[in-house]
Amino acid sequence: MKHRIKITSVLVVSLLFPLAGMSADLGDISLDRLSLQQAEQLFTSNNRELIAAKRLVEGSQADTLSAAQRPNPTLSLSSTNFRLRQSNGNGGLDDKTLDSIIRIDQLIERGSKRQLRMAAADNALKASEFDLTDTVRQQKYALRSAYYDLLLAQDKEGIQQNNVDLYQKSLDAAQLRFKAGDIAATDVSRIRIDAMRAQNDVRQAKADKEKAQSLLAYLIGKDNDARNLSATDNWPSTDDQDTALVEIDKVVDQRPDVRAAQSRVQLADESRQLAESLNTRDITVGVQYEHYPNDSRNTVGAGVSFPLLSNYQYQGEIARSQVAYTSALESLEQVRATATGEITRARADLESSIDKVRRYDQEMLADAKKSADAAEFAYKHGAMDVTDLLDARRVLRAVELDAATVRADYAKSLAAWQAAITPEDAQ
Repeated sequence: MKHRIKITSVLVVSLLFPLAGMSADLGDISLDRLSLQQAEQLFTSNNRELIAAKRLVEGSQADTLSAAQRPNPTLSLSSTNFRLRQSNGNGGLDDKTLDSIIRIDQLIERGSKRQLRMAAADNALKASEFDLTDTVRQQKYALRSAYYDLLLAQDKEGIQQNNVDLYQKSLDAAQLRFKAGDIAATDVSRIRIDAMRAQNDVRQAKADKEKAQSLLAYLIGKDNDARNLSATDNWPSTDDQDTALVEIDKVVDQRPDVRAAQSRVQLADESRQLAESLNTRDITVGVQYEHYPNDSRNTVGAGVSFPLLSNYQYQGEIARSQVAYTSALESLEQVRATATGEITRARADLESSIDKVRRYDQEMLADAKKSADAAEFAYKHGAMDVTDLLDARRVLRAVELDAATVRADYAKSLAAWQAAITPEDAQ
């Protein structure tokens, strides 16, 4: 059992601290230039959900100790022949008329109860270990999604800030041209209105960034430093993302949530056998020594006792264990179906997002930029009115924002795909 606990402890450490060799450098991580790898290091050390899952594993370890123990013997001391109306004698204990009895009773379990308890506790421990691994899987996906949300918020803030700067320059130039009589006052007003809208947009982008910082800070345990967080990674490439090679059935069998459900089926089966074993009578064996005062008739005795089971044969416990076993089987099927659906949806989302990113990067962004540059040139040379210019700018800004959103959607769908198909030993 000690060997079993030692192995389990190593497993927990390997799950929670895969980057333990880098832990000494965590204090050197600069939050204002945070890479995804550094965020994962902080997440591994500080994430509250992982810590809570680790505590559940430790509790299951303690349960395995309890399950392996045999019943303790019972020591009893008693005395007989105590006279209520007459003297019990003077002097020491040997001069009294009281008998002294020392008895030890030991419960002997039958029906493999101890072995079944140990097996059930071991499977409960396995389930909690797989739960821990699944928590790592889910929380790591949440971390990556939060990181990419922050990266998206930063990109949007940059786009909106560039838009504000552009409108401010245009407004300054328009006011000069208005004073020179080159444009009408309505054109200046239109530019001013769009400039104020741009300022509102950049303020909203800042608020979105603060929200993203707050969520990421929680996941890496840096809540008090949320405003300092800044993501520095580039968006992941769409190259070499082939989802067709994944065999869903094999992946599902290796997922930690499915493995945890399988362990709980075994746990329920052993608990059912344990309930049925209650009908196998346990035996209590006892031995005693009885001392008679001032007499040489001291005796040694032995006895055995067992329940008769004449009124109740544990039908309720057995029925309840059968229901729990059936529920565990149904839960396993539900988890498998959920995992299969998750992988299928993740594959569809990833393939769709790859197509969108390539379309924006290869065509739409370039076309929108070319159109906006042409509008700027035409407006400066008097070949386009201000309305068409503003429309071209809005289109470019919308395409840039959409492109950033599409990149974020791709990054998060890639993280979801990796979380859905990564086996438990690679988390």
